[in-house]
Amino acid sequence: MVSAGQDGKGRLAIIAGSGFLPVYVADAARQAGEDPVVIALTNEADRDWSSFDHANLGVGNFAGLEAMFRRYGVDRVVMSGGVARRPAWREVHPTWRVIRELPSTIRTLLSGGDNAVLQMVIRLIEAGGVRVVGAHEIAPDLLASTGPLGRLSPSDEDLRDIAQGAKAADALGLLDVGQGAVSVGGRVVALEGAEGTDKMIERVAELRAEGRISTRRRGVLVKLCKPQQDVRADLPSIGVSTVHNAKKAGLAGVAVEAGRALVLDREAVIAAADEAGIFVCGIDRGLSAEGFF
Repeated sequence: MVSAGQDGKGRLAIIAGSGFLPVYVADAARQAGEDPVVIALTNEADRDWSSFDHANLGVGNFAGLEAMFRRYGVDRVVMSGGVARRPAWREVHPTWRVIRELPSTIRTLLSGGDNAVLQMVIRLIEAGGVRVVGAHEIAPDLLASTGPLGRLSPSDEDLRDIAQGAKAADALGLLDVGQGAVSVGGRVVALEGAEGTDKMIERVAELRAEGRISTRRRGVLVKLCKPQQDVRADLPSIGVSTVHNAKKAGLAGVAVEAGRALVLDREAVIAAADEAGIFVCGIDRGLSAEGFF
């Protein structure tokens, strides 16, 4: 049954991948008076959606997605959560709009970077008259603020690592590969690829154990938006697991882009960082290199 959302608007749909972000977005939407419908991605979504109107759809099921939008009177959609794999072209169930763009759609799925794929998906969704909005528009409290989040602040050496890591993350982002980099003693030692942030940090821990990274210098994880990124999807995010892995890797802290990165379960992240003795901070790249805060 179709039901109107807040202030007589159509309903909000949440396309949910893995992790806690879709849950935070759904809860924030309810607190704002919305009645969201959740579209849980098959083999990706890993939370219990039984308390919401919901359905399971494959990642490439554009026809099913459009049918869900019609059924529930959806006029806005949020894309949130992790997606570990792309659909094979045989798994794509197209609408007529997708069929018209099928060659470019398949080409993007096969060889495009994550941002290119997300921009294609956004374009196809909005071509059907549904507006794509960012998770931060529904749950603005998740956005990182400028400065230290917990009791610890970066040292001068940490600030140099933040600056170097930011340069590397920008270069990586321009290639549409990843959003994160680790700098230790001014040397970039790891770049995020398809494996994701946590696996990258685990690799840093292994390199340190092998003696290939200095044990005297701690280093910093930096996560930034890609320069060309559409902020309506896949904003950089950190959570408690990021803090735990940073500690295991011997890092001094984590820096994310203020206003353009998400901190999932902020209080738990702050508590974990304080207990681990590492900093978590939001950086504003409009400030000078010596004054990220």
